[in-house]
Amino acid sequence: QFRHVQQLTYSLIEWRSQILSGTLPKDELAELKKKVTAKIDYGNRILGLDLVVRDDNGNILDPDETSTISLFKAHETASKRIDERIQEEKSLQQSLDLRGQPIFNSTHTYSLYVNFKNFVCNIGEDAELLMSLYDPDLSKFISENYLVRWGSNGMPKEIEKLNNLQAVFTDLSSSDLIRPRISLVCQIVRVGHMELKDGRKHTCGLRRPCGVAGGPCP
Repeated sequence: QFRHVQQLTYSLIEWRSQILSGTLPKDELAELKKKVTAKIDYGNRILGLDLVVRDDNGNILDPDETSTISLFKAHETASKRIDERIQEEKSLQQSLDLRGQPIFNSTHTYSLYVNFKNFVCNIGEDAELLMSLYDPDLSKFISENYLVRWGSNGMPKEIEKLNNLQAVFTDLSSSDLIRPRISLVCQIVRVGHMELKDGRKHTCGLRRPCGVAGGPCP
């Protein structure tokens, strides 16, 4: 149970960092908040704590403004959803245990080598490229970011690294190898003025999300 709660905590810490980063679009931020509240409710259930009744947006229902019948129905719905999630977790864990039995007996670690060739995007200003490994089934990043600073002239900011931008994602475990899917995701952050035509100095150096791309790892 300790390991289970530890993993839940790690997920919450990662999602909290994403929320505080301020780089998520509004729809993704709302979806992530729902996942956070669902994870908290799930953790409370497996620890035997009280169930907090929420609305569809993840906000706690006010008993002074919500009827008793509505609270009861919301409690039933939330409880059923959490029970289904617990059964899914148990089935998934059993499947992973069966598939990973021969693998987990070893202590090998693995690495993924990435050779970055070029970046083409009509931004007109400097950009930061953040590349990391992502588990789409768990909606979480499983590695640190590899940062590339790209200039507005279409070249790396560190020109000596031209054609030599390489990274190795290390310490991938056996449990990572049996994940159903792993994607390499590149987040693009624009660095510059609030508007391209705005030349006022106090708007320089603003970091704002510009785009994202990704694909499955082989």
